[in-house]
Amino acid sequence: MDSQPFTLFHVAISLIAIVTGFIVVYGLFRANRMSGVTVLFLLTTAATSITGFFFHRDHLLPSHIVGIVALIVMIPTLAALYAFDLRGRWRVVYVIGAIVSLWFNVFVLIAQGFQKVAPLHDLAPTGSEPPFAIAQGIVFVLFIVMTVGALSRSKSI
Repeated sequence: MDSQPFTLFHVAISLIAIVTGFIVVYGLFRANRMSGVTVLFLLTTAATSITGFFFHRDHLLPSHIVGIVALIVMIPTLAALYAFDLRGRWRVVYVIGAIVSLWFNVFVLIAQGFQKVAPLHDLAPTGSEPPFAIAQGIVFVLFIVMTVGALSRSKSI
């Protein structure tokens, strides 16, 4: 299913997942569940991972592994929110799971940027060069800081 409309659909839901994910994290910092946006974030995040498997490939790619791990992370995240209503330690599980889910989306966005955007591709044509690692490293550190901040501020969500 590598058609242009399907690719555009996949990209669109990925971008919606990223934007809504940052809104959800903002809500965590404000101790606000943002229920409607959270549902959209979780649905589009799951849909992003699932639709990624519909692109025709002859073998398992790193993007497939990311998709599998992302879906596994979604299980306790969804349970924390909907089955356990963020009670006790489930709040921590939810905050970490939601932010890790967003990080996976951003990780793939950066990887795709380095593959598809000519100036970035020129800096790291194979994805193993220092500019790619530096970009991913900076984002990873920012997400750790974001997670710590969200955990400390979201005690009443």
